[in-house]
Amino acid sequence: MVACELPMARACVITGKSTQVGGRYSNRTRATQFNPSGKTRRKANLQRRRIFIPELNKTVLVDVSVKGLRAIKKRGAYHSLKKAGVL
Repeated sequence: MVACELPMARACVITGKSTQVGGRYSNRTRATQFNPSGKTRRKANLQRRRIFIPELNKTVLVDVSVKGLRAIKKRGAYHSLKKAGVL
């Protein structure tokens, strides 16, 4: 099994999705004096998967989002990972 170079921040290798910063409360709550917290961090739905590439007869370990897994299923592992620069 070949381990690929994983980026420092947790991000999808196919789509580039990472964390986003957003609000926690509704606009009505924000308009009042009760707003104890500011921003919250929303994490991407990342999965660590071993993906077999039949063209290379190799298995690679990648952090990929569920949307990235769907792209791999649609286009194929070799083409998706090659386009993302992992291979």
